[in-house]
Amino acid sequence: MEKIKVLFVDEDNGLRSQMAEAWLNYLGQGDFIASSAGFEAGQLSPLAVVVMREVGLDISGQPTKSVFDLYTRGELFTYVITLCDPASAERCPIFPGVTRMTNWPFPDPTKENLPEPEKLDRVREIRDRLRERIERFIQTNRQEIQG
Repeated sequence: MEKIKVLFVDEDNGLRSQMAEAWLNYLGQGDFIASSAGFEAGQLSPLAVVVMREVGLDISGQPTKSVFDLYTRGELFTYVITLCDPASAERCPIFPGVTRMTNWPFPDPTKENLPEPEKLDRVREIRDRLRERIERFIQTNRQEIQG
């Protein structure tokens, strides 16, 4: 049984893509291999670490990566899922192989001028919405694995 490789991409690999990678690797129960990267490797958001720890997932040791490093290494993915606005998603390179690209637009509240408690609440909302989206993704694609 071949695992489905998924790459989650956002601007700096500091928030959304890191949370999505953790969710898919956790919820996918070994049927999926998730990675994440940014258009540029930034800094892991402390808010992402906090909200994922609240649900029992520790991402504090995750390094940030650049999508172009993965591309130049020739890494192959079944899916590349961008988690940013459509204009930013267009910056994602075309990966060789049988890659399906899609965009799940999610905002990045850490870049907004909001009080920290409000940013934290917004990051929690994104964490929960990502989990729901990934659960649907798993249901849809698990048939492909088992099929």
